[in-house]
Amino acid sequence: MTELGLRYDLRAPAFGASPADLYDAALDQCAWADETGFDLVTVLEHHGADDGYCPSPLIVAAALAARTRRMRIRIRALVLPLHDPVRVAEDCAVLDVLSRGRLELVVAAGYVRSEYAMFGVDPADRGRLLERGVATLRAAFTGEPFVHDGRPGRVALRPHGPLPITLGGSSDVAARRAALIADNFDPTHLRTRAAYEQECARLGRAPGPPAPPQPRGQFLHVSADPEKDWVRLGPHLLHEMCSYGEWLAAAGTGRQYRPVADLDELRATGVYRIVTPAECLALARELGPAGRLEFHPLVGGADPEIGWSGLRLFAAEVLPTLQAEGLVGRYAGPTGAR
Repeated sequence: MTELGLRYDLRAPAFGASPADLYDAALDQCAWADETGFDLVTVLEHHGADDGYCPSPLIVAAALAARTRRMRIRIRALVLPLHDPVRVAEDCAVLDVLSRGRLELVVAAGYVRSEYAMFGVDPADRGRLLERGVATLRAAFTGEPFVHDGRPGRVALRPHGPLPITLGGSSDVAARRAALIADNFDPTHLRTRAAYEQECARLGRAPGPPAPPQPRGQFLHVSADPEKDWVRLGPHLLHEMCSYGEWLAAAGTGRQYRPVADLDELRATGVYRIVTPAECLALARELGPAGRLEFHPLVGGADPEIGWSGLRLFAAEVLPTLQAEGLVGRYAGPTGAR
């Protein structure tokens, strides 16, 4: 069945909604989506951003777990070299128990140099720290005693069920590392998925399942008047595009996001899709039952009412047809992920 997802980074630039309003709206939208039949919510992480980009996705995920009953809750991606992996293991165990097995954990090495400086991490050491951190998480999730950096440890509270560890990344190095140490690979660029699968084959390991295909771009909003919503959302979309673009340019990685001069140039990139209900239906049909439709309703600190309007229009004019055509399952009550 087609997956329905939400995504939040909770940026709050000065020209947008307040952080408190955005966090409130995220919780309310996820509670609504859970009842409506959405499958997944993704929470992102970055640190030290001027716009307050969410620095504590595990805390947000805990709040979401308390407001939902069935949606899977994905952290994508926790920048593991910036954290004490023992503390991460404890927090993830609590979160997975709290959500009854709905946590999905994606970890990554990160790429923003200012974040390494903020946490006193040498960027050259991030690969080693990531590998060490994943090993510690695996040991901690067993509930048995382990050793981390020469110190004895134990996380007696185990996750609700087996908690796979997915590695995120955008390079062939990350893909090969995922084949070696992780349960799956979640690439920023689909081209690196092939490197992951090739390395799995070389190691004699079965690769994890690929992510469902999504419409081209990184943003989807359903609108009765796309031109009007391009104007309303434009400053927030520009903020997101340029913010990511500056980070990625400084890191020498990434292709999809880049600084742009104005809304016309932004629209020409194809990264952002504002579509009518009929166009959304066409996208879903093109993807087929294995696809995913993901919405970012608070993009760039946008007024929550704009995001709500897109979600409600989708639920009213797109979702019933997808259900009737068997592309999306009908809500069947609370379920766990594992």
